[in-house]
Amino acid sequence: MSNRTKKILSAVLKIAILLLVVWVLYHKLNNHKNLREFGRLMRELGAGGVTATLSVVAALMFVNWFLEAVKWRYLCRYIERISLWASVQSVFCGLTWAVFTPNRIGEYGGRVMFLPPRKRIFGVVAMGIGALAQLVLTSVAGSLSIAWFVNRFFDISFIYGAALWLLAVLYAGFFVVLYFNVKLINGWIKRIGFLRRFHRFFEILTRYSRRELALVFLNSLARFVIFTSQYCILMLVIIPGIEFLPMLLMIFILFFVQSALPTLDLFDFGIRSVTASYLYAHITDQDIAVMAIASCVWFINLILPAILGSVFVLKINFFGDTAN
Repeated sequence: MSNRTKKILSAVLKIAILLLVVWVLYHKLNNHKNLREFGRLMRELGAGGVTATLSVVAALMFVNWFLEAVKWRYLCRYIERISLWASVQSVFCGLTWAVFTPNRIGEYGGRVMFLPPRKRIFGVVAMGIGALAQLVLTSVAGSLSIAWFVNRFFDISFIYGAALWLLAVLYAGFFVVLYFNVKLINGWIKRIGFLRRFHRFFEILTRYSRRELALVFLNSLARFVIFTSQYCILMLVIIPGIEFLPMLLMIFILFFVQSALPTLDLFDFGIRSVTASYLYAHITDQDIAVMAIASCVWFINLILPAILGSVFVLKINFFGDTAN
């Protein structure tokens, strides 16, 4: 294609993406009952309480995604040196793509579009390392919390309870071992016939030392603490009498369920709300408040950044050899 054709096609794609995002966000948010209920609950706190609480939660959202941008820049250094600002733009652009793709797969595409075309597949693999670090934390905390939940709230024998704890520990241990030996994945790819042709893209996995993987893991841990804190703040403010430890462990289960089920970010609030309502019914009767809180965190952490990221969609260079 000529440069002119590429520019026209690039502009059409950008406009199409933006129109799609606007359309789906409008139709989903316009009828979101849980968000309206959250607004009612927050109004009961008074203007000062609302402003302070939402300001803290929103500020944590920006810190969360800033840390993700730092991690993405760090993972990219074996592929392409990028500035922190470019990393921030690519992260928010990826969130915009994520809202209308299953299991947020579009986040990969939106983010690596800021890399040169020949390096984008390598970028997907590098991004996978960061996603795996986050998955390890979710799997470890979630599996152990599920073992606690079943043992506490279900009438099962000691043998079955102990077996569940053992299974949870083995499951968590598997993800920890896999993460810190991620280079083994490259060897597995070479042994699988139809994937062998792609092994060169996975060779980048061998370049990250365990020290570097540990740094990425610590970054992911900080992010895990941040979005856990967002739930805790809202729950302690809106449901002040709730037990802290059960509340915390159920948040971990909620994260685990979200990561395990394929969904769209736009419909994720349904899974969050239903799961949260079921879990917290064991320790509080404020199920409407729980669902409203889950929807609020969903909106602040995923939908609001996706709206902000739509600005950066305009900066994508799909073909890499033409001016934006």
